[in-house]
Amino acid sequence: MTALETKLDGRSMGKVAVLMGGTSAEREVSLMSGTGVLQALRTRGVDAHAFDPAHHDLSDLRRDGYQRCFIALHGRHGEDGTVQGALELLGIPYTGSGVMASSVAMDKVMTKRLWIAEGLPTPRHVWLAPDRQSPGDVRAVPAELGLPLIVKPPREGSSIGVTKVRGQSEMQDAVTLSARYDADVLCEEFIDGEEVTCAVLGAGPGARALPVVRINAPDGAYDYQHKYFTDDVKYQCPSGLPAAEEAEIQRIVLAAYRSLGCRGWGRADLMIRASDRKPFLLEMNTSPGMTGHSLVPMSARAAGISYEDLCLMVLASATLDTPAAGGRAAP
Repeated sequence: MTALETKLDGRSMGKVAVLMGGTSAEREVSLMSGTGVLQALRTRGVDAHAFDPAHHDLSDLRRDGYQRCFIALHGRHGEDGTVQGALELLGIPYTGSGVMASSVAMDKVMTKRLWIAEGLPTPRHVWLAPDRQSPGDVRAVPAELGLPLIVKPPREGSSIGVTKVRGQSEMQDAVTLSARYDADVLCEEFIDGEEVTCAVLGAGPGARALPVVRINAPDGAYDYQHKYFTDDVKYQCPSGLPAAEEAEIQRIVLAAYRSLGCRGWGRADLMIRASDRKPFLLEMNTSPGMTGHSLVPMSARAAGISYEDLCLMVLASATLDTPAAGGRAAP
């Protein structure tokens, strides 16, 4: 038995619901994440059960005596503060960030505003609100950001609705695609370089960054299909980056995580600009994937933490924003 297993007893966690599936565009990925988490928790002696909010009312959690929730939902109505708010009202501790941090981190425009205010590096951007998506507005973006550039829905994940625009003629189609998933459209400066990701465990001053993962996708296309359904993407963890470069990425990620008020766990995605090796923050994921292709388990493994122990650690951190205001504390 490892020291971690001795410290964390799965049987002491009470009845646990693994929230998975849901109604977002990332439902398929969430089901894969949730299935992995469910099996891992059960191997550690946790009384864990699958719970799909698309098929069951959240009020059933209280009726059925659940004492904690492991949120393995991705995207809207799972990662955006809505489920977190419902669980606050039900008084059931849950994994990951609270209502405000989840809501802000889910919105890439709001996240950028906060990071810019904190002096943290993030690519330049143009926000196209619904009333700013005329042909003239769309044509003006490349002049401000240059080409190529990235067009994406600001409140989706897993690279859904994302386009790399290489020419002016591609802009309108990219905006139209993005607008299918979100009324707002985020246009972002393209950073030419390496893509990396860095996971964080914990909260506040006690949060720690895990080893950085380098991502090498075919032709730089780290899209939905490559993320979850092929083995074409190559990952490096340990990253092989110079020690000072890795340490700087971890420092920036911890600052980004804390500035958003995140807790429990999370994962930041970044680009390292090839010309000067400067890292740029892209987004913060407050309910990271836990599939066979996911990056937080990979990073944890490099730090000596197994998938099963990672799940148990995250579950043990389940809490409420205001446990003293009437919510039930985790057992």
